[in-house]
Amino acid sequence: VQLHASGGGLVQAGGSLRLSCAASGRTFSNYAIKWFRQAPGKERVFVAGISWSGDSTDYADSVKGRFTISRDNAKNTVNLQMSSLKAEDTAVYYCAATTSLSARTYRYWGQGTQVTVSS
Repeated sequence: VQLHASGGGLVQAGGSLRLSCAASGRTFSNYAIKWFRQAPGKERVFVAGISWSGDSTDYADSVKGRFTISRDNAKNTVNLQMSSLKAEDTAVYYCAATTSLSARTYRYWGQGTQVTVSS
C-alpha cells in the first residue's frame, strides 16, 4: 500500500481544510488509518484514527469536536475534515496505515502535507 497525503495549505484561524489520504493497492480496506502531525521542533503526535471498516474512530483531545475523520474504501481514501482551525494546528500532517486503532506500529506512511494556520 502506498499512501499519498494532500489538501494542506494556508488558512486563517477559524477556517477549515480537508486533508485526504489516498491509497493504492487492493488491501487498503484491511488497514486502520491514522493521522499524525509534527510541528517544527516537536515530536510527531497522533491526531485522529479510523478503523478499517470506518465504524470506530479516535481523536486526540486537542482536536475533538473540531476534526472529523472518515473513509471511503471504494475510493481508497481517508479524509480529515478540520474546522475551527487554530494557530497551534500548524504542522505537517501525515497519514499512516496500521493493523488496528489500538496498534502502535505503522506499516505505511504518507509523505506529509503542510497545514499553516495564520492567526
